[in-house]
Amino acid sequence: MRLVKEIPHSRYLIQIHEYNAKYILKITLDTYEQVFKLDQREFHDLNQIDLMLTDDFYKNCLDRFLSMRNDFINFQKQII
Repeated sequence: MRLVKEIPHSRYLIQIHEYNAKYILKITLDTYEQVFKLDQREFHDLNQIDLMLTDDFYKNCLDRFLSMRNDFINFQKQII
């Protein structure tokens, strides 16, 4: 997997990797990560992915990160 682009953001680490004819969009916050696999043939230009990253998309990512954190906290409570 090869890193092809990093997108600056104030809250997230956003990276685009290339692997097996796919772009792998990774969005990281603290110890949590969301991954989206995108078919390279659907994009004429790598910058098209930037246009997909709207405020609504970022808000939804944050909601998922919060849900992931809550799930993990509940999981930890079960094993302690």
